[in-house]
Amino acid sequence: MMRFVAVVAVVVFLFGPATALTAYALLAPANSACAPSGTAVGPVGSVPTALTASTTGGDVVRLDRVQLGHAATIITTGSRTQGAGRDGILVALMAALTESHLRMLANPGAYPDSTSYPHDGTGQDHDSLGLFQMRPAAGWGTVAQLMDPGYQSAAFFGGPTGPNHGSPRGLLDIPDWQQLPKGAAAQAVEVSAFPDRYAQYEPVARAILERLTTEPSTGTPGQADSPVVSSRIVFPLPAGTWTRTSGFGIRTHPETGERKMHAGTDYAAPAGTPVLALADGVVAYAGPDPYAGNLIVIDHTIAGPGGAQRVASAYAHVIDGSTAVVEGDHVNAGVQIAQVGSTGLSIGPHLHLELHPGGFDAPAIDPEPWLAAHSPTSVDGSAVQPATGCSMEATP
Repeated sequence: MMRFVAVVAVVVFLFGPATALTAYALLAPANSACAPSGTAVGPVGSVPTALTASTTGGDVVRLDRVQLGHAATIITTGSRTQGAGRDGILVALMAALTESHLRMLANPGAYPDSTSYPHDGTGQDHDSLGLFQMRPAAGWGTVAQLMDPGYQSAAFFGGPTGPNHGSPRGLLDIPDWQQLPKGAAAQAVEVSAFPDRYAQYEPVARAILERLTTEPSTGTPGQADSPVVSSRIVFPLPAGTWTRTSGFGIRTHPETGERKMHAGTDYAAPAGTPVLALADGVVAYAGPDPYAGNLIVIDHTIAGPGGAQRVASAYAHVIDGSTAVVEGDHVNAGVQIAQVGSTGLSIGPHLHLELHPGGFDAPAIDPEPWLAAHSPTSVDGSAVQPATGCSMEATP
């Protein structure tokens, strides 16, 4: 039986030998011609330096480039495996996220020689090894084979071209696996003592697959930080948690009494309310600010009728220590990035939202007309009216 590794949002990595790790991170484009019609996966493009996404329970998962490189190996292998397709790749990513947090784990207790192969850390569950925590004793392969991410990926998918010829069973050896919930399909291969844990990683797996197989719209292809065009706009607070309290424009600051420009819109919400990324993008800044208290700035490339536009979104006054992202992180629309607070020049818990077309150094615009024009949804997909609420000018 493979082991289940409980994943937390922040992981301390114990990196093994560095040689050959990048060989798995920078892969040649995959051939998706063998995938079933309608479920084909495009080629793996740029591998970002980091990606942040949320589980179904709202836990934030942050992945680095080594982990995303292993994800690229799984995607490439799945796209070349006839019968796997997009759904099979999602199942495999969910399994690897659950079992190892997408890390190649050696097992020095069971197999001391496993540490002589490239690895990202160590595990100690029985004789389990690697991304999918496969066991040599169960017939999955030798130590040398199982310390190869490509071999483990092929073994997980299984099928007629799998290295195990159906024993142990890979995903394609499970009858009617496509009819199962994806978490149940992962469990059918993994045979874990914790069968219900795989399903929570489905949104993380989807975020990985979308990010790694979306070709950049601008910039040099293959560069890790090339922008990805985002067409989904998510309102930065969950539905039913907020009230609009102050709009964009000249006003009397409630803390200082000065008559000055208010460069964003304020939404009052209880302290601790999740703050969500407005769209897919890259974190440009996450840290202290003398006025905003704790500030997060995300750079986006937003699709629109006139073509893609660079826009920076800024989220001010978040709680100390609540920031779930760091500079350079790739985030998906709707992922939690912090919690509502009252840091800096503030008289109560609220989110101050700013939008800067062209980047954060460019002038801010009124967020409300922009949001209305881009039809934001709540993170659950329901429509949002950004201007709902009273304009009391109660928060800075």
